Amino acid sequence: MLKFKLFVFICLFSLLGFAQQMRIGVYRDYSIKRIVFSYNQGSYTVLGDTTILGNILPSEFIDVEQVGGQLNLKIGVVDKGLFNRIYLIQNNLGSNVTVTPRNPSAAKARKYADNFELTSTSKDITIINLVDIDNYLAGVVESEGGGGQHLEYYKVQAMMSRTYALKYVNKHSKEGFALCDRVHCQAYHSMLRFTPTIQEAVQATSGSIMVDKNDDLIDSYFHANCGGQTCEPDYVWNNSIPYLSTFKDTFCIYTKQATWEKRVSQKDWQNFLVREYNFPLDDSVWTQQIFTFDQSDRKAFYLNPGLGIPLRDLRTKFNLRSTYFSCEPDGTDVLVKGRGYGHGVGLCQEGAMKMARAKLDFKQIAQFYFTGARVVDLSEKHFFKQLARVGPFILED
Repeated sequence: MLKFKLFVFICLFSLLGFAQQMRIGVYRDYSIKRIVFSYNQGSYTVLGDTTILGNILPSEFIDVEQVGGQLNLKIGVVDKGLFNRIYLIQNNLGSNVTVTPRNPSAAKARKYADNFELTSTSKDITIINLVDIDNYLAGVVESEGGGGQHLEYYKVQAMMSRTYALKYVNKHSKEGFALCDRVHCQAYHSMLRFTPTIQEAVQATSGSIMVDKNDDLIDSYFHANCGGQTCEPDYVWNNSIPYLSTFKDTFCIYTKQATWEKRVSQKDWQNFLVREYNFPLDDSVWTQQIFTFDQSDRKAFYLNPGLGIPLRDLRTKFNLRSTYFSCEPDGTDVLVKGRGYGHGVGLCQEGAMKMARAKLDFKQIAQFYFTGARVVDLSEKHFFKQLARVGPFILED
């Protein structure tokens, strides 16, 4: 009887369209030891390893805690025992749950759609959201771009995020998932919650991606604000990319993150340069300039390339908003006056927002930032195998 139920369950599972699922590791900024999933919409079947244990229905929840090298599962207050893997599988499309970490409690509750797989590592619980690619993209666009923007901006952000997800679909394969929820993949802090226009944008650009002259998926980098000039990728990652050369961008220069200031003590600034780069304090010419730097156009190095001090290292050390800054001595401080927010490579989000309000369409915006790249319309199925693996099951499309 159990085998028959499992067979029926797997058939239903296949019909729900899992061939275009993404495996996204969530709460990767935290070491989760205990987590609770509570009903929000729809219903879920709960599996411990390959055993069907019950459902999450209105007013119900499951509580998962790491015990030794396994996962202890409770449905409500009923202890179901220890398992190696736990699955939450939606019984109908559109289901979603509220996910609340209990240890550590500092991690905030989130809402996520679709399905989950949980495993135990030597340190904590790995939580994987098995999510439809369109639901994933909608959550990413809202996490990255916020609300209240023009439809054409959301379209270009959706296309950039889709291109990135497909290009780097194996980025975290060694950890058992495709991408994570952190900024270095793409921020994914919740399902779409507040901005219906984003869902419209994701659907309107379904299958739209960007490719280079060799028809390879581009590196669809984006950042908050370039400060009026995009950055060479070589300045950031020591890697030249033909369609991402630097250029002036006047669309973002009067937006909220276009300029910034920060003070750093001269002692800290000097000590860092001497300790990390053997700054020549015995050379009076360089000593007079140590706190004075002008960057009217983007550069890669502080003061002079011969000193070998990458601006990206100064940004990291002193938590600066960008590498696009000038500085001068001011009392006992270094006054850093900067432009832009982020690495500056690729699409400038605030520039793209302004272009959308100026009635440029998403393809025009994309091609402005990715010179020579093309927008093409391909089904995601070209980038997904026609088998979807979810836990112990292999599902035909």
